[in-house]
Amino acid sequence: MAETTGNRRQQALDELKQNRCPSPEEVRWAEETLGPALEKAGERPIGAASGVNVDERGNARFTTVSGAPVRRLYTEADLPEDFATNSAAYLGMPGEPPYTRGIHATGYRGKLWTMRQFSGFASPEETNQRYKYLLANGGGGLSVAFDLPTLMGCDSDDAQSEGEVGKCGVAIDSLEDMQILFAGIDLEKTTVSMTINSPASVLWAMYLAVAQDQGADWKRISGTLQNDILKEYIAQKEYIYPPAPSMRLVIDTFEFGAKLVPRFNPISISGYHIREAGSTALQELAFTIYDGVEYVEWALRRGLAVDDFAPRLSFFFNAHNDFFEEIAKYRAARKIWYRLMTERFGAKQARSTWMRFHTQTAGVSLTAQQPKNNIARVAIQAMAAVLGGTQSLHTDSFDEALALPTEEAARIALRTQQIIAYESGVAGVVDPLGGSYFVEKLTLDMERGAFGYFEKLDAMGGMIPAIEQGFPQKEIAEASYAYQRAVEAGEKLIVGANSFTVNEPAPEILYIDESVREAQTKKLRLLRTKRSNEAVQRSLDALCRAAEKTPEASTSGLSNANTMPYLLDCVRAYATVGEICNALKKVMGTWEETSLT
Repeated sequence: MAETTGNRRQQALDELKQNRCPSPEEVRWAEETLGPALEKAGERPIGAASGVNVDERGNARFTTVSGAPVRRLYTEADLPEDFATNSAAYLGMPGEPPYTRGIHATGYRGKLWTMRQFSGFASPEETNQRYKYLLANGGGGLSVAFDLPTLMGCDSDDAQSEGEVGKCGVAIDSLEDMQILFAGIDLEKTTVSMTINSPASVLWAMYLAVAQDQGADWKRISGTLQNDILKEYIAQKEYIYPPAPSMRLVIDTFEFGAKLVPRFNPISISGYHIREAGSTALQELAFTIYDGVEYVEWALRRGLAVDDFAPRLSFFFNAHNDFFEEIAKYRAARKIWYRLMTERFGAKQARSTWMRFHTQTAGVSLTAQQPKNNIARVAIQAMAAVLGGTQSLHTDSFDEALALPTEEAARIALRTQQIIAYESGVAGVVDPLGGSYFVEKLTLDMERGAFGYFEKLDAMGGMIPAIEQGFPQKEIAEASYAYQRAVEAGEKLIVGANSFTVNEPAPEILYIDESVREAQTKKLRLLRTKRSNEAVQRSLDALCRAAEKTPEASTSGLSNANTMPYLLDCVRAYATVGEICNALKKVMGTWEETSLT
């Protein structure tokens, strides 16, 4: 039963004093203005159709998407007493530690974020044409989506690939496919991001070989390899090998990149998939950054100097529905990473302490019902990413809950970014929400909450022991379940899905049929007759011998058993993705997750 209106004035006063010391002016406002307003009309109607959660007394309980309570009003009383006098420690200035307000002094006045649309479907030939279309329409970089067989290290003609070839991304089986994918695209002038994880070093070797064939200088090419294997065990589950050998492959790319491909980011430490699996914003922030800690520690154990590789570490976050919560997450992330890199790892170079991140709007938030509503969702999420200071951005297409994007949907997604950049005015001010009591309180809460998770993970011995115990997986599963229950109960409204529903005809979508697999299979058969199979086997044997060794750091060049040179030999011999991954399985083994209890 809801509280009577006569009690609402006192309840409002009690809330003002909860864990804070309100100013006399705030108390006066609550007594003279807020109290009468509550007694007269209350707040939003409560019920299953309102989308408002309800506390044990039947009163409205406003929260963020992640479930954190939200006050009616925020003032200086919600911030630390020394916030105003010690703002340099809490905020700093743009381009200065702790980078809460951004890593660049000029923000987007100096350089807009890169509009990098994630794309890949069907065959390399078809995706190549889509890339040229995106670049011609103002896209600033490319982001490669690979199909499930490629992500799992399988060839298109593998029995396990049936029904999946080219469906959720482009099919890449060999160097020949990679050559087709980037035909006519200058890799020295185009930044390319590749979303690939367990076979990341294999696909990177193919990419580097194509760049070299184009005459590109490896020291001049730039882009990003996702290569974040830890989040596969935590959330996405597209792993092949056990954690330790997988981490060895990741650190091989760190070392190879630092010494030979210095402008390429060898990893994009990814919270996006953690959030898509159902985590809260705080869990996304904490687990992602702690994954970063794990990678740094492994690289240091290899013998790499922190300032040699840390400037090229990059991150990847989700932009979900809660506008202010997302902005606070990005601001907190920069500050946290600065603190960790300086206090925990002793980084000296400023760039080693910068959190540079890509953002993608939340695919999990899109609805199959009334899909054009997703255009509005994506625009709001993209605006949050921009106000949070992202370095690059992908905006989802409105039809992605149904299928791969049509050309029209992909164009609208790109135009959404362009409208924000050139029409909204938000790019003209650095950190325009800095100083907002609400945003600053959310930012501080994110920071404190993340360090709380770090203490738990440290006590477990790091992220890999935590994964083996199922800790992050269980945390995410519980958060996901709570969110879904709230949606089904009507406590969280999803417009067009559990509220404001209508019947409408299904939109036109992009279909990928089995002809893609047939074409890729035919191409593989022909490849195996053209190449030297003896050379393929020699290269695979050499790779396995290197993988069996424990890498030892070298002060002059690569460690004695870095797998990247051997992978380059394999792909140049036209060994396929499946052949290379199967060879490594014999040395490294495979991984099966234990069930959560």
